[in-house]
Amino acid sequence: MVIRFLALLLLCQLAGESITLRLGLPVPGPVIGMVILFAGLMIKRGVPAALGQVSNSLLQHLSLLFVPAGVGVMLHAGKLADQWLAVVVALVVSAVATMAVTALVMSRLGRGTEAKP
Repeated sequence: MVIRFLALLLLCQLAGESITLRLGLPVPGPVIGMVILFAGLMIKRGVPAALGQVSNSLLQHLSLLFVPAGVGVMLHAGKLADQWLAVVVALVVSAVATMAVTALVMSRLGRGTEAKP
């Protein structure tokens, strides 16, 4: 049963990659795959217990999925050293923009939910 739901996750990612490649979308394939999975879960009106178990197992070992990215960074350390200023500026600007958008969304969503004494 667990293998079936792991295969479902991988098939959703494959479908997302296929859609992205065929349509030339600027969105990563796994994001489209998550939308497909979300739509399926909305139709089913819930998350099956086995899918939750597979997802939790993957999330427990999420740090292992960052190893290839870390290796890639170390592989291109010379390029990063040459362009460190651009990388730092991009990181700072994206972090500030993320915090600003999050604050705006939270303030808009929080309107009307204040507790009244």
